[in-house]
Amino acid sequence: MSLETPSLPTGLRERKRAKMRQDIQAVALRLFQQQGYEATTMEQVADAALVSASTLYRHFPTKTDLVLRDELDPLLDAAFAAQPPELSTVQAMVGAMREVVKHLSRDEVDGVKERAQLFWGVPELRAAALGQLMDAMEQVARLAAARTGRDVVDPQIRALSGAVVGASIAALAGVADDPAADIFEVAASYLDHIEAALRL
Repeated sequence: MSLETPSLPTGLRERKRAKMRQDIQAVALRLFQQQGYEATTMEQVADAALVSASTLYRHFPTKTDLVLRDELDPLLDAAFAAQPPELSTVQAMVGAMREVVKHLSRDEVDGVKERAQLFWGVPELRAAALGQLMDAMEQVARLAAARTGRDVVDPQIRALSGAVVGASIAALAGVADDPAADIFEVAASYLDHIEAALRL
């Protein structure tokens, strides 16, 4: 990633690892697009990425990790913490997302979009993502609790985290229906509508 924050390792070794993961993932996404997710093997990804199988598995233990893993969470956490205190929690999340997107390259944005489309179109990936969705709810609850001074198990915090993750899933569906859409703007729009939607 091109955005550096104090929460991210900035040493040369870690930057090289992050670049290698990004390059491997880009090769994998290209292969998935060319020959289909199911038809592509980990060995083919390793060969095309010019890395050994052991290197590939060290960075991506499973094929689903090639789609579901990214480096965005620490960036979003740091950007969320830096949002102005007068914003609501949801507004701060939208602001954090837009701040992170400003520092992503076009290739990185396209990669996120490609992964989102794969996630929605491949049943194996949707099933594998369930655990990640639960982790995402915990992450949102933790961030919201810290921002509001409430406990992470507060029912309103739990309801908010579920609504935010649900809106994000709905945004993925919206992007699947419109491949030309900007995934981050769609997600921000859905998050912007949470409060009004809950009053329907």
